[in-house]
Amino acid sequence: MSAAVVLAEAIRAALSAHAPLAAGLAAVFDAPPVRAATPHAVIGEAQLSDWGTKDMAGREARVVVSLHDAGESPARLRRLVGEVEVAMAGLPRALGDGWQLASRVLLRGRIERKGEGRWIATSEWRLRMLKAD
Repeated sequence: MSAAVVLAEAIRAALSAHAPLAAGLAAVFDAPPVRAATPHAVIGEAQLSDWGTKDMAGREARVVVSLHDAGESPARLRRLVGEVEVAMAGLPRALGDGWQLASRVLLRGRIERKGEGRWIATSEWRLRMLKAD
């Protein structure tokens, strides 16, 4: 499997298995849904670049996890964003298909209003992976 597929599956599993997110989100999607109940999470497509060594394949991925909600204020999103950080910290070192997580860094996060009563929180992550043969 490609690094992007392995990483997306690992992130989806981590978010779905984290009890506070499982209880607080209607669903976790790997692409923007046509229609979904709120709040829900969307894992964006990873932007990959080479991060290999002489003898190991490697990838640096930039991934955005977005949370979508509706309401008067972003109070619920603030709590859920913190839980996304906890879930991402729990990503296993062994991601699958020989890919190993080398580092994970939250680059930026923000919450913004998107129309009347709609909110979106985004967390951009840098994840570095190496593939053991």
